[in-house]
Amino acid sequence: MTVSSWTRFLLPLLLLSLLLAACGADPTPAATATSLSIPTPTSPPLAAIVNGEGILASEFQAELARYQQAQAEQGRTVAPEEAAQIVLNDLIDQTLLAQAAAAQDYVVDDATVQARVDALAAQVGGAEALSAWMTAHGYTEADFRSALRRQIAAAWMRDQILAAVPTTAEQVHVRQILFYNGEDAQNVLALLQAGWDFNTLAEQYDPITKGELGWFPRGYLPHPEIEAAAFALQPGEYSPVLQSTIGYHILYLVERDPARPLSSDALLTLQEHALQDWLTQQRNASTIEIAP
Repeated sequence: MTVSSWTRFLLPLLLLSLLLAACGADPTPAATATSLSIPTPTSPPLAAIVNGEGILASEFQAELARYQQAQAEQGRTVAPEEAAQIVLNDLIDQTLLAQAAAAQDYVVDDATVQARVDALAAQVGGAEALSAWMTAHGYTEADFRSALRRQIAAAWMRDQILAAVPTTAEQVHVRQILFYNGEDAQNVLALLQAGWDFNTLAEQYDPITKGELGWFPRGYLPHPEIEAAAFALQPGEYSPVLQSTIGYHILYLVERDPARPLSSDALLTLQEHALQDWLTQQRNASTIEIAP
C-alpha cells in the first residue's frame, strides 16, 4: 500500500481491519447506535462511549481523514458514510480489546508509549513534524498518547485471542467435480452410481487440478453447506449433488485426519473467525453509545 509520509508511520490504521483485509473478510458489523449521553460543558466532544469510556470526536475525525486519504491514494472510492462507519467500528473494537487487556492486568507503561512516540517521530521527520501533525488533526499531546496507549493494549489483546487458536484440527482431504448446471451434475452422479471412477471423471472435467480441494478444517470454506457435506462423508464416499452460489458440486472424501497441523492460510482464517466471534460477543455484552 502506498501512502503519504504523514500516514505511513502514525497511529496503526485499523488494527482489526489489517487482519481481515489479508483474508478478504467483511468489516466488523456496525455498532448498535444508542443516544450519546450529553457531555458536560467542559468535556471534549465524543464520537462514541464504550462501556463508559469515551472516544474523542477529534480522534475519530483524524482517523477518518487518514483512512480516506489512504483509500484515495489506492484509487478506491468509499462513500463518506461507509468510511465513517468503518473507522468508528475500528475505534470501538480497539476500545473493547484494550478494555479486555486491562481486565487481564495488562498495563502499557509510560516507557512503552514514549518508545512508540520516539519511533513515530523519527519516521516522519522529527518531533516537530509529529507535533505539527497532531496539531493539524486536533490532537493534544495527552490525547495522542492516550490513543497510542489504547492501540498498544488492543494489539496485545488481539494477539492473545489469535494465539489461543489451536494449530491442529480435524481436517478432511476432498476432491470435487464442479458443474455450472444441474443437468450435467445429475448425469455425472448417475455415472458414479453406475460404478464409474470418481477420479477419472474429475480429471475429465478439470484436467489441471483434477478436482483437488486439498485438506481443510471446519470453518475454512466460504460455503458452510459444502463444508458440512464434506465432513459428513467417510473416506471413499461421494456426496449427492450439492448447490452453492458458484455452481453444483459432487464431493469425494479421500481421507480424514483427526489432528492435522493447519496450513498458514487455514490458521489465519480460523484466527480471523476467532477474533470476529470475540468482538461480536463483546459488543453484545457491552454498552455502546454513538453520537448522532
